[in-house]
Amino acid sequence: MDFSSDESAYKAYRKYGGDHGFNIRRQRTVKRNNKLVRMVYVCSKEGFRQEPKVNKPHSLRTIRCGCKARMSCYLQINGRYKIVTFEPNHNHDLVRTPMKHLLKSNRAMSISQKQHANDADMSGISAKATVEMMSREVGGQANLGFMDKDLRNYIYRKRMAEMKKGDAGAVLEYFQKKKEDTASFFYSIQLDEDDMITNIFWADDRSIGDYNLFGDVVCFDTTYKTNEYDRPFAPFVGVNHHKQTIVFGAALLYDETIESFEWLFQTFLGVMSGKQPQTILTDQCAAIANAIGKVFPETKYRLCVWHIYQNAAKRLSRVFHGPNQFATDFRKCVDGHEKSRWTTAFKLIDVFF
Repeated sequence: MDFSSDESAYKAYRKYGGDHGFNIRRQRTVKRNNKLVRMVYVCSKEGFRQEPKVNKPHSLRTIRCGCKARMSCYLQINGRYKIVTFEPNHNHDLVRTPMKHLLKSNRAMSISQKQHANDADMSGISAKATVEMMSREVGGQANLGFMDKDLRNYIYRKRMAEMKKGDAGAVLEYFQKKKEDTASFFYSIQLDEDDMITNIFWADDRSIGDYNLFGDVVCFDTTYKTNEYDRPFAPFVGVNHHKQTIVFGAALLYDETIESFEWLFQTFLGVMSGKQPQTILTDQCAAIANAIGKVFPETKYRLCVWHIYQNAAKRLSRVFHGPNQFATDFRKCVDGHEKSRWTTAFKLIDVFF
């Protein structure tokens, strides 16, 4: 069998891998006179990952196990690439049929699916809701052809491509100017594998000074998301001795995942000289709670009262906005009882309503 190009050979081996239950990658290409003469495609578990020279607190899970499965192609006189080496055997279990659709080799968004995703994104529909809607149309997510993260990555790439080049440049220029004017101004930018901006954090000297004085209790909120690119804005807020709101720092995040929050909290902890807040107030978010437990192990995690009322009004709307005095009693339960009596008071509300 021969192929007209590197891409056609790669697609053929990728399809073969998807049908047989394994992912593939390009291992090596050899050029001569600026023309490809040899290509080697291997199982994604080929070889062994080198141990990092510096110990990292969170390392990637190792999946390589020295698998020898591969396909090699050489350039022939007729200008086509012929298979000269093919090893079909693996030293690990292959993915079985019910799970094959989850392989990277089998995941791809069609043109119509991308258009559907574009329309949903422009209408403000979340990625999760979009996947659920598209899954129903094809009879289940197994028939969809891609996963949630594939849609999120597509939307992110599209937004970054649509973002005006001057926007990212203007942010960097502003931060650099602030750094020149004030040496203590701090900013940190996280890039992805394509050197595109994902997360941004900044804090000025006043914020850092205020945190040293009043940083025992911090309110962290990511509900503000009305900016043009739908990126969560995440301020760290506190209160000074005059009961005035003060800002300890702020961030623009790509998403609300554990990884993004861990990066943000580690960056915040670094600029604040390692001082952990005694208490942090935030929304009930599993990703935030997980990241707080890892980065701020000494900090008490508490839910913000404003978010508690918002969730109560939304999830208990029938009684919260009803003719009875549930809202008043609920407020008394939250504000007027110590921890030891709170459970008893809430059970009484449950009995009456």
